[in-house]
Amino acid sequence: MQPVTVMIAMLIWLQVKHYVADYVLQPGWMIAAKGNLRKQGGYVHAGIHALGSVPAYLMVGLGALPIVVLMVIEFVIHYLIDFTKAGLSGRSDAGPSTQSFWALHGADQLAHQLTYAGLIYAALVMAVS
Repeated sequence: MQPVTVMIAMLIWLQVKHYVADYVLQPGWMIAAKGNLRKQGGYVHAGIHALGSVPAYLMVGLGALPIVVLMVIEFVIHYLIDFTKAGLSGRSDAGPSTQSFWALHGADQLAHQLTYAGLIYAALVMAVS
């Protein structure tokens, strides 16, 4: 398969995975726990994201060790992005009808998408090394 085709396939997988993990598989207890280091919800959510990315890494033929490394990286980054957003949201009284609410939501989503760009790049580099 052509490298560009693989990259686009990975991107599509990660986009669909992100939607499912963030908007379908995220019950209230996960959402409520994201800003609390002592609650498991944020960790479970980040774990779902990390595990859900495995098929993208298999597309480039990565072995177990590089996949685990990328999963750990994604887990940590995803958790930190969500933890930061929860903290900022908790200190704000902006609701979903405000521009600042959507700016924060958009910044959160942008950070996740930029993470995927980095993970795709890292997976492709690892695959040819």
